[in-house]
Parts: sequence; structure tokens; C-alpha cells
Amino acid sequence: MTEKISRDENILAAREKAEQGGRLSVDDALALYEDNDLLFLGRCARQAKERASGRAVYYTVNRHINLTNICSSNCPLCAFQVEAGDARGYVLESADIARILDDAKRVKNLSEIHIVSALHPDKPFDYYVNVVRQVKAALPDADCKAFTPVEVVNFARTTGRSIREILTILKDAGLDSLPGGGAEILSDRVRKIICPKKATAAEWALTMRTAHALGIRTNASMMYGHIETVRERFEHLQTLRDIQDDTHGFQAFMLFPFHPAHTKLGEEYHLARVGAWEDLKMMALSRLFLDNIAHVKAFWIMMTLPIAELALQFGADDLDGTIGEEKIIHAAGAKTQAGITKTQLKKIIREAGYEPVERDTFYRAR
Repeated sequence: MTEKISRDENILAAREKAEQGGRLSVDDALALYEDNDLLFLGRCARQAKERASGRAVYYTVNRHINLTNICSSNCPLCAFQVEAGDARGYVLESADIARILDDAKRVKNLSEIHIVSALHPDKPFDYYVNVVRQVKAALPDADCKAFTPVEVVNFARTTGRSIREILTILKDAGLDSLPGGGAEILSDRVRKIICPKKATAAEWALTMRTAHALGIRTNASMMYGHIETVRERFEHLQTLRDIQDDTHGFQAFMLFPFHPAHTKLGEEYHLARVGAWEDLKMMALSRLFLDNIAHVKAFWIMMTLPIAELALQFGADDLDGTIGEEKIIHAAGAKTQAGITKTQLKKIIREAGYEPVERDTFYRAR
């Protein structure tokens, strides 16, 4: 009986903080998660979103490029990667990238080229530096958002350079910002199982702190719904919030529900994609917990368009962008289309009762 009273008191205290916009602890977030009052969480998260960005919901006109699927990491969580020598493997060379960029030039108001790839065992660091230069030469007015912290750590390992040196070289070549991927769950217990050869939690965090110190803005992310505990999810958010308190370098946060199809992790642990209730609950709790990150994305290509639209009432204020083509998530079973038009994005935002605002990478209205 005493235990139940204590639990109820914890929930009531956490609900009061959430309603008043107070800073949640990990235990507060756990109490709200277990309370499972989705409509309450949605109302509180919606209020937090509107305090941060009013009636605006953002989107951008962007183009994703996945340079290669040949990877030395062989992570059990990934359905995209193949080993060197696999017939399914590909690498985009300069002429391939030029064709993609020529197509991108025809897209009206394109503001961002987003580049994420596998950890190729043989491609030298100069290849990636030259990709950045090629993007900026072809599209000087577009922002080049490229290379997750996992990729940056891999560049450092393979070249013997420091993370700071790698980021400085990339910035000098024209890199504008870093995507937030590769974080998965920032717990080495989890990472030893789902991505044992990738950057550690500490290396991911160091890369972000270093980028921010160099004036490179970044996104942040979390991939949930696999082998992590719920507490580890909120400890992950605590790490992000601590970094943001110190650096103020995160522009936006995005949630990645794990897509288990065609992955070793999904097969070994018999995992299924989490449902819409979990997506919306985590969206709301992320908005409430990350009180110092202004923007929270509902990444439609991961969540599906209907859930992403609902997420606009659960704390999200950004639908990312038009994308054009995406291979990594679709390899793991995502059924969403490869791209979307501005007209569709604006329609979704208005249906949710908000005002669409086209933005660039840095949330400047266009």
C-alpha cells in the first residue's frame, strides 16, 4: 500500500511539473510514462511547443544522398549495410554525385543537401572532403548537412587525426552542419549489442560538443523501440539536455522508431515495430524533457505521414523536408514514399491547425 501511495505521489508531482513547464528529472519522465495518460501528455507537450515556436510548424526543401551502403561496422540494427564484395554494394563516385546535384539544381528553393552513409572500409577521408566541396561548388546557396558523429569518429580513427581536426577540415571544405544520427541510445550497454563497432556514447557526445565549440550547429536524435529500457531512453535525453545546457548547439531533436525488418537485431530478439501510441507518448515526453531544444521533428519518413501529422499535436513543430530519396530506413522495412511535395507538407500542417513555415537548415524562414 505504501509503495502505491509513493508511486501515485510521484505521478502527481511529475504531472504538476509537466503542466507548469518545469524541468523534468529522469524519474519524473518515468512516472509520466507509466501513468500513460496520452491526452494529458499531448496537452502539456503542445503547450511547450507553442511556448517555443508559437503556431509555426516548419519544413524544408531538401535532398538526401546516401553515398554508399558498403560498411565495415556490420551493426545488427542495420538493414542498409552490406560487406565489401557483396553484389548489392554500391558507391557513388564524383560523376554519380554530379548527376544527383544536377537534378537538385532543378528543385525550386532547395535549401539543404543531407548526406549520411555507411562506414566504407577503403574510401579515404579525402573522398568525403571532396564530396562536401562538390556540393558547395554545385549548390553554393544550399546548406551542406553531412556526416553523423559515428562517421566523424570513423574518419578520426582511420586517419589518426583528432575529432577536432576532422571537423575543422570538413568545415573549411564547406560543411555547414551535422545531422543527429548514430546516437541510437547513448548507453554503452545497449551499444555493445546493437552497434558494437560504432562510436561509443562518449565519442558521440564529444563529437557534438566539439562541433558546437567550432561553431557547427547540429541536430540530435534517439532511436527507440529495440532492446533499450525505458529508463535508458530518458537517460539518453538527459545526456542531450546536458550537452545543450553547456553548448546551445543543438538546433532540433528527432525520434527514430526502430524498424526491425531485415535486421539481425530484429530477428534475434523477435522485435516488432512499436505502435502509434508509443510514438506519440515518446514524442510528447521528449518535448517536455528537452526543454532547452527549440525544435522537435516528426520525421515522417520514419513515422509515416498519419502519425507525423498527429505528432504535431504532441509537441512536434517540424516535419523535416521533401527528402527526394532515402535508402537507409527503407532498407529496414519503412513503407513510406521516397519523397513528398511542399504542397503535401503544407496541407498536413494546416490540417493540424498550424501555420506552415518553409525554413533553411538554421530555421530561418524562406
